[in-house]
Amino acid sequence: MAQNPTVDQMKNDAKSGANEAKRDLESGARNIADEVKTTANKLAGNSGADRLMDRGSELADEAIATGREYADRARAEAERLYETGHQKAQEVAHYAEERYDEVSEMVRRNPGQALGIAAGIGFLFGLLLSRR
Repeated sequence: MAQNPTVDQMKNDAKSGANEAKRDLESGARNIADEVKTTANKLAGNSGADRLMDRGSELADEAIATGREYADRARAEAERLYETGHQKAQEVAHYAEERYDEVSEMVRRNPGQALGIAAGIGFLFGLLLSRR
């Protein structure tokens, strides 16, 4: 059975979204760290400048770690959704195959009845479409 291309697209989209979020968070954290370092360098005459620079670096590192954590969570959730969707698609395909086999067998046993039902349905559709 071929995989549903939309499921693969959803999985790839979720992974790329998680990676993009991770890159954005890391970039933002680096920018904050750079700004803190720049501000600290401007305040170099101040005794708290070194502490400010260290604290800024710590905060930037925490932001990067948090971004990675969220990206990993998003990736794991995308995997879970993909697996669930894949499993449901297989169940539906199996169900459809069973029903197809049942209908085929019924048509083989009662071809006249099947032909009558098909003609009746065609007639009803014709009536419905002609009224529009």
